[in-house]
Amino acid sequence: MLVTGPNGVGKTNLLEAMHVGAQGFSPRTRSEPRLIRFGEEAARIRLAGESARSAFETQVDLASGAGKEVRLNGAALGSAEELRARLAALVFTPERLAVVKGGPIVRRAYLDRMLGRVFPSRSDIAPNYGRAVAQRNAALRRVRAAETGLDSVEPWTAQVAALGTQLDDARSELAALLAPGFARIAGALGLHDALLAYDGAGLTVEELEARLPRDLERAVTGAGPHLRDASITAGGRELRGFGSQGEQRTAVLAIVLAEAELLAERRGEPPLLLLDDVFSELDTERRGALLAQLPEGGQTVITATHPPGVAEPDLVIAVTPGEARAA
Repeated sequence: MLVTGPNGVGKTNLLEAMHVGAQGFSPRTRSEPRLIRFGEEAARIRLAGESARSAFETQVDLASGAGKEVRLNGAALGSAEELRARLAALVFTPERLAVVKGGPIVRRAYLDRMLGRVFPSRSDIAPNYGRAVAQRNAALRRVRAAETGLDSVEPWTAQVAALGTQLDDARSELAALLAPGFARIAGALGLHDALLAYDGAGLTVEELEARLPRDLERAVTGAGPHLRDASITAGGRELRGFGSQGEQRTAVLAIVLAEAELLAERRGEPPLLLLDDVFSELDTERRGALLAQLPEGGQTVITATHPPGVAEPDLVIAVTPGEARAA
């Protein structure tokens, strides 16, 4: 599906609403009151479709000063995470360039969100590890303040080591599964010799104990996957510091499409793909190459100010201020 219209008429808002309806959160902001139209007190998003050959309908209600309500087929869900476990949707927006050009914390967070989608049974490893590190850091602060002894740190050291190794292993496995598709898709889009890698060496109690004096001095845990980074390169160059904006954009697109392939393989159907303004920096040949990489059998929604000039979309939606209709 192609969504067209001039800049500023609401194409990205439509894409964002579809993501909220499918995943329960916005890909552009974590401040949910900002999703409500100016001058209004509430917003409602309804999305209907088909997944695993079964019809579904979602509803997400947002209200100023109140909690978010998420429903699937009329039944209230305890959290948006439950919706994401049932429906898969991936999005590309210009803000997603931060996955490549941003700091390590952005790539770690992106990898960990992918873990929840690709390995649902391991979705709690990253948050559990984060809580264990926070508890160990709190114990380190108490020891440094002479409020307690070193024995209060030991149980958290063991948990941080165990969960850290699990998280490193999961991230490494995910990167290894994504890497072939990422390299192939990036190459098709003109970014050759692209490599996605994560070096998760694991974490041991001995490593943490060896650096305990330094951790006590700083009151933080100074080793583990909360400090690691994923490597995204092309031609041996780190794209974060040595890639052009076009190369960084291509790399993020390749990551999104590689994950779409992986999810289609593991779940038996492709995810909903939401691609915002992906044609703006691509020539006609690259636009055709991008469309050729879209997973078969799924639905892809692409926004553009004008038709891309390659392939005929199944449906064209024309957006004007306050209205979207089939062209």
